[in-house]
Amino acid sequence: MKIGICNDHAGYAYKTKLIRLLQSKGYETVDFGTDSDVSVDYSDFAHPLAAAVESGAVDAGIALCGTGNGMAITLNKHQGIRAGLAWNSEIGRLVKAHNNANVLVMPARFISYQMAVRIMNTWLETGFEGGRHARRIAKIPCNG
Repeated sequence: MKIGICNDHAGYAYKTKLIRLLQSKGYETVDFGTDSDVSVDYSDFAHPLAAAVESGAVDAGIALCGTGNGMAITLNKHQGIRAGLAWNSEIGRLVKAHNNANVLVMPARFISYQMAVRIMNTWLETGFEGGRHARRIAKIPCNG
């Protein structure tokens, strides 16, 4: 599985560690930046990740910024993206099981690195439940 990952300055430290962890588990990763903790605009990195998920260049994505909101809002402007913001592992499970989120977004300033790992692992290991949730997703314009 190929995972795209992006961040702004607030998510840089976690991203570099998460990439190493993903690679150690056998995932292929594509880093969409940024490559430092110097202040940047999150949207400059969210758009390329979203495009890669939409086109199938990557199978799924992970995004990190300070609150997670900027990334989630930007990512969800793209057709075919269901970016879910998770701040604990149960939310991480639900954004996949119920919303079939193809991008996981985490708030780097509000969770520990250990929590980010738990959220990411839970999201990766969870399957989509389908059923009534598939019906609900089908009602999201251009997101079926």
